[in-house]
Amino acid sequence: MNVENKMSLIFYAIGAVAGIVSGVLSTQAQMGYVVGLLLYLISPKVVMALVKDLPDELKDERVLLRKGFWGFLLFWLYFTIFSYNLILQPEPKFYSNQSLLYNLTRG
Repeated sequence: MNVENKMSLIFYAIGAVAGIVSGVLSTQAQMGYVVGLLLYLISPKVVMALVKDLPDELKDERVLLRKGFWGFLLFWLYFTIFSYNLILQPEPKFYSNQSLLYNLTRG
């Protein structure tokens, strides 16, 4: 497998784990989202430890943070919202009995 593909998969996995942890912790405290930031800042160290054959231009942590930002962010955001909603299970609030959603669910 290509080195950049390995690196991307690791960022995706770390983003998913960070999202689940952030979503679970954010149901209890507002600081749950800080865990996502901390795991993002630690992720280059994990990538460098797991991928041994990184090229020289990818051995800098700042470069790895820039390359993995969007993959991490999207996976983190998706899994944060997903796990948060699984735990809280919010109910929709209808503000009008004339709305289409109200008529579909109550019909």
